[in-house]
Amino acid sequence: MTVDRSQPVTDPIEEGVLLRPVKGKVIAVTSGKGGVGKTFVSANLAAALTRRGLKVLVLDADLGLANLDVVLNLYPKLTLHDVFTGKATLDDAILKAPGGFSVILAGSGMVEYSRLTPEVREDFLVLMTEVVPRYDVVLLDTGAGISDVVLFALSLASEVLLVATPEPTSLTDAYATIKVLATQQRRQRIRILVNQASRPGDGKAITTQLQMVLNRFVGAAQKSQAGDALPGIRLVHVGDIPVDAAVKEAVMRRQLLLTQTPGSPAGLAVAQIAGRLVETVIRPDEHT
Repeated sequence: MTVDRSQPVTDPIEEGVLLRPVKGKVIAVTSGKGGVGKTFVSANLAAALTRRGLKVLVLDADLGLANLDVVLNLYPKLTLHDVFTGKATLDDAILKAPGGFSVILAGSGMVEYSRLTPEVREDFLVLMTEVVPRYDVVLLDTGAGISDVVLFALSLASEVLLVATPEPTSLTDAYATIKVLATQQRRQRIRILVNQASRPGDGKAITTQLQMVLNRFVGAAQKSQAGDALPGIRLVHVGDIPVDAAVKEAVMRRQLLLTQTPGSPAGLAVAQIAGRLVETVIRPDEHT
């Protein structure tokens, strides 16, 4: 892919209002804070979905601080930076990852991608428009937090999967992220995955707690420009990944849990979550 700026890609929505999702099955995997296992989840979910016969792409949307290559033990010669600058085609940058899915990796430490310039915005939109139709599902491994680059990537996804851990700091930042998505993007549904859960039921309890706080402090405050109340945001708990020594071992070895120890408690949990996503998001018509 070489970006042609003589034919800019624009959206009919006015500047300043975030874009509509790209047509296709795009799930953005995000988190309020770093260190909660977001990239681990993205990579292993992709492997689990591939095992179900889906054609899957993981796109590293953490444009400035990418680490998907580390998790997958890949050493890319070409990255998104090369595609955006016209040094490589899109097909050149698509790699086959362990687990059988495809990946497009981003460069790390690229200062020019730390903020959402018009060029970055346009390049990324062109990329998404071209690549999404090729796959059954595209997972966006976004950066953590609520920077403009992260929010733009999220705005292109039809679904948002927010990864959190039971720690108070993670939950506080998760709430802040959900609040921004509810108020700025008018998201009506966000799916919640709780990683490093120590007890069964942790995720459901956390999701219920977050929902109650949102209903109290966000739902009543949401109004359209005309002053009408907007539909409240609904949190959907998709599952928990338990604390499991096999996860740490896989991460340290830079291997996928789903290929190293798929029968571990965490591996089985990831597989179950993938199944729920297939049934409710990716191919819901086949499960009604």
